[in-house]
Amino acid sequence: MATNIVTPGPLNHLPAASVQARKSSFAGDLWSVAIRALRALPREPEVIIPSLVIPLFFFTVNIGALQDFAERGIPGLDFRAFQLPTAIVFAVTGVSRATALVTDIQSGYFDRLLMTPMRRLALLLGLMIADLALVVALTLPVLLLGFAVGVGFETGILGMLVFMTLTGFWGLVFTGFPYAIALKTGSPGAVASSFLLFFPFAFLTTSTLPQEALTGWLSAIATYNPMTYLLAALRSLLYGGWQPQVLLEGVVAIISVGVVSMSMALATLRGRVARG
Repeated sequence: MATNIVTPGPLNHLPAASVQARKSSFAGDLWSVAIRALRALPREPEVIIPSLVIPLFFFTVNIGALQDFAERGIPGLDFRAFQLPTAIVFAVTGVSRATALVTDIQSGYFDRLLMTPMRRLALLLGLMIADLALVVALTLPVLLLGFAVGVGFETGILGMLVFMTLTGFWGLVFTGFPYAIALKTGSPGAVASSFLLFFPFAFLTTSTLPQEALTGWLSAIATYNPMTYLLAALRSLLYGGWQPQVLLEGVVAIISVGVVSMSMALATLRGRVARG
């Protein structure tokens, strides 16, 4: 007859209710979510490749088609340097893990996470940390193409670092919109259509020509478009030297978009948690 042998130990003398998992720190929760999102990126080239190919394509085509025309019409304009920030902003805007979040919602994985002690805010911010890393990675190939066609930074290495910081945070704050849609709807189609939000930012601004070259109504709209001030700040780092006022206006533009987008994302996260 088999005999069960219980080995004495410290846990054998404790009530079952007193044995609990140790709660992770907020940083640990962030890291868990971020590293999972980053590890998934190599398995999803459809997220990365279009975000890189499209801006490189438009940068090349715009230079080839419009450079001579623009530089003849606007003496002193370096059209290649003028277009580089536009290409990079196209690369980093709207890139997010919102589609993956929808998959987690539909599969029930997100609801299971809500049953754990993991902090709710980390579920969103962890994904955004992964987005920031991806945005910085997407900036580098476009910058290299700019260097290859002769674009340089008058503000030097420090200016390039500020440039990448501004574009990184612009890409980060814009992710609030697709995350808000993902958390509200749980629909991959709705998240995919969130890119349409970028079109007013992208084309009703100085993405192709300086504001003084725009027509009256378009110039008026561009004046209220935050991306106009972001592009001006990025271009000032390429040519014109350090311009604190222009850089400050670019930072304010990023913050203003971030206040709206992150408020929406956090509100929909609270709603999703409440429903869960």
